[in-house]
Amino acid sequence: MSKDAVDTAQAAATRTDAAQAPADAGDAGYSKDLKARHVNMIAIGGAIGTGLFLGAGGRLHNAGPALALAYLVCGIFAFFVVRALGELVLYRPSSGSFVSYAREFLGEKGAYVAGWMYFLNWSTTGIADITAIALYTHYWSMFTSIPQWTLALIALAVVLSVNLISVKIFGEMEFWFAIIKVATLVGFMLIGIFLLATQHKVDGRTPGLSVVSGHGGVLPHGLMPVVLVMQGVIFAYAALELVGVAAGETAEPEKVVPRAVNSIMWRVGLFYVGSVVLLALLLPGSVYSADESPFVTVLSKIGVSGAGDVMNLVVLTAAMSSLNSGLYSTGRILRSMAVAGSAPKFTARMNRSQVPYGGILLTCAVCVLGVGLNYLMPSQAFEIVLNVASLGIISTWVIIMLCHLIFVRRARAGLVDRPAFRLRFSPATEIATIAFLLVCLGMMWNDPEVGRKTLLLIPVIAALLVAGWFGVRRRVSRTADKELSQLTK
Repeated sequence: MSKDAVDTAQAAATRTDAAQAPADAGDAGYSKDLKARHVNMIAIGGAIGTGLFLGAGGRLHNAGPALALAYLVCGIFAFFVVRALGELVLYRPSSGSFVSYAREFLGEKGAYVAGWMYFLNWSTTGIADITAIALYTHYWSMFTSIPQWTLALIALAVVLSVNLISVKIFGEMEFWFAIIKVATLVGFMLIGIFLLATQHKVDGRTPGLSVVSGHGGVLPHGLMPVVLVMQGVIFAYAALELVGVAAGETAEPEKVVPRAVNSIMWRVGLFYVGSVVLLALLLPGSVYSADESPFVTVLSKIGVSGAGDVMNLVVLTAAMSSLNSGLYSTGRILRSMAVAGSAPKFTARMNRSQVPYGGILLTCAVCVLGVGLNYLMPSQAFEIVLNVASLGIISTWVIIMLCHLIFVRRARAGLVDRPAFRLRFSPATEIATIAFLLVCLGMMWNDPEVGRKTLLLIPVIAALLVAGWFGVRRRVSRTADKELSQLTK
């Protein structure tokens, strides 16, 4: 039986209360323990991570002050993606999130690709996270004698334990991780504003516009370096889509989601763009480097003792938060896929605390391979997996926008109702966002060392997806037939 037939039957069926008869069978059994403050902080946590705390240093060095413009442009398109996802969430909240929407609007093949590419993103990001955690822990001398792979394994075990206890514990952990990140950024920005207002010298220079104009202006190396950092900046915003996944486990998504999504835009403007502008006004881009947090660079230049220790703790927190979020989201996504037949059956299993432990353990298993990578190639592990993860996040965002395009088209045909909370100027907004994301992907070709090799993986990934689909398509078809028979009884 085709997916279209199932969709038709679902549309024709009389719906009862959504809490009693979920539109996606994979949504059944979850608790609704995430509060508004949890979802808001998950949104903040998704918007603030190591891409800002650590990655901004190297990007400032390469692109100069114009990096702020790159963060702003990418932030606008990231907001479009989250706004589109937020509209879909209010149409039908689901822990399967965009995979569930891909199933409805793109068919089972679309859901299959969306789910496994997202799994690729977070499983490889998880490897990068545990690698980062181990590297950051080695910053302190008391841990240098412990092998990198051992620290990576310990971090994975801790975060896995937290995820398996309950969704409420996950929410609390993310809440406090986000509090630490926000407090650090606010503290730094207050220090930066004070330095600017008092004209306090930083590394022998008076901060202000003269720092920019005296070192090549806004574009010291031209426009191309700014264009080339776009792909890395996009990855810095990865995890914003977690708001959609978390909405499936909150009691009032119609109230919580719009607030969380709308707040993302000003957070991007304040924390990312504002921080980069301050950094550019305090020191020339050439002073920053990829090897050190730009915030540590500034604080060390004004003689703040212990700045490195504090920022290393914050960056460690950001990496733990990312790993925590990755295990959480893939567990829900894989369960949605498993119920539809496109993921292993065991990933649909839930424990007594209503946590889909099967999917979480599968992601964890891939991360264990990352522990092995840390053992074999400790110096290269981080860079290898980070670029593979970028393929997953770009494909996920493209799929979200495609789902929204079809959703709006169906709404205009009178087949579905759009909520009042909407992404404006459809279809121009979706098309522009998809084009921008694909251009960012294509720009990776200009990096022969890593980016080009990453792009060459696309045919390999595509071949694996095709082979996998032929392996599961009969089970998917049987599951769809069973759903149809239940709907038409």
